[in-house]
Amino acid sequence: MKHLVILGGGYGGMRVLQRILPNLREDTTITLIDKVPYHCFKTEYYALVAGTISETHIRMPFPKHERLNFQYGVIENVDIDNNMVHLASGESIQYDDLIIGLGCEDKYHGVPGAKEFTYSVQSIEKSRQAYQQLNGLAPNATVGIVGAGLSGVEVASELRESRPDLNILLFDRGNRILSMFPERLSEYVEKWFIEHDVIIVRNSNITKVDKNKLYNHHEPIDCDAIVWTAGIQANSVVRKLDVEKDNSGRVVLTKHHNIPGYEHVYVLGDCASLPHAPSAQLAEGQAEQIVTILTKRWNGEELPEEMPVIKLKGVLGSLGKKHGFGLLANQALIGRVPRLLKSGILWMYKFHNG
Repeated sequence: MKHLVILGGGYGGMRVLQRILPNLREDTTITLIDKVPYHCFKTEYYALVAGTISETHIRMPFPKHERLNFQYGVIENVDIDNNMVHLASGESIQYDDLIIGLGCEDKYHGVPGAKEFTYSVQSIEKSRQAYQQLNGLAPNATVGIVGAGLSGVEVASELRESRPDLNILLFDRGNRILSMFPERLSEYVEKWFIEHDVIIVRNSNITKVDKNKLYNHHEPIDCDAIVWTAGIQANSVVRKLDVEKDNSGRVVLTKHHNIPGYEHVYVLGDCASLPHAPSAQLAEGQAEQIVTILTKRWNGEELPEEMPVIKLKGVLGSLGKKHGFGLLANQALIGRVPRLLKSGILWMYKFHNG
């Protein structure tokens, strides 16, 4: 009996299950290992943190199958030389094929105190902690959000609508926020923040964080809570693997998405070194290709010489519940349309996925 083990039930792991279970071979069982017993919509954690949605709105149950088993716990390490996954509980699970999709963690860039004294939106557990802290703040408290990329912008805008009383500071290393997007789009978002009294601190450099205080260019700024959205890196379990990685700790793979020299170990999503920035779309596209490769290997079929390019449809972001921004087919979108599109995609994903 073949044993496929999947580490992580995120967007990539979920797509693997949806594609492989309907035609699962009789001689194959699957074990999914995750910390929680449900799939979470990580792209919506910003709204959970701000308190504008319930947690039940951003999670869905894993699929059921007679040969799909679940193991809940924290993964300690992966021994790819001996085909073993070791859990923090002391349990070990052997595999024939392994898919590693453990997602990402915050990258603190060596800033002292950042890990200890800031809140995160990188996991459901940490998002809950951020929600409790931010929504429990006294009136007129100050919140510092470090990082003005997509996550920072969505947290800041959603928190503004949730808590109009708060003083919100958004720290950006560059001259304009969302610098990866066209300037017209950045200007629209900046104008929204100005109109809604969110202060953008440009050309910032956070050099240290203490409890309720951060230092911008070594100048102290008092904050009642600090949220860190200033970079990500591969999960620590992946960073510990003794294999080739890129500068963000993501694993370098063959064209068939396996680790070189380990054809039965695949790496998925935020843990994989790919030519695009990490995203749910990319993880799902890669997952579908991994299912194709797995199926061919199980059936003894020849693998394709080249894998098709994973096509991404674009990026959508929200500015509260009524406004948004996005980039679709290299076309910048601003206003209500991208916000409606984002809500519609979430609804389709939740109720018609797979």
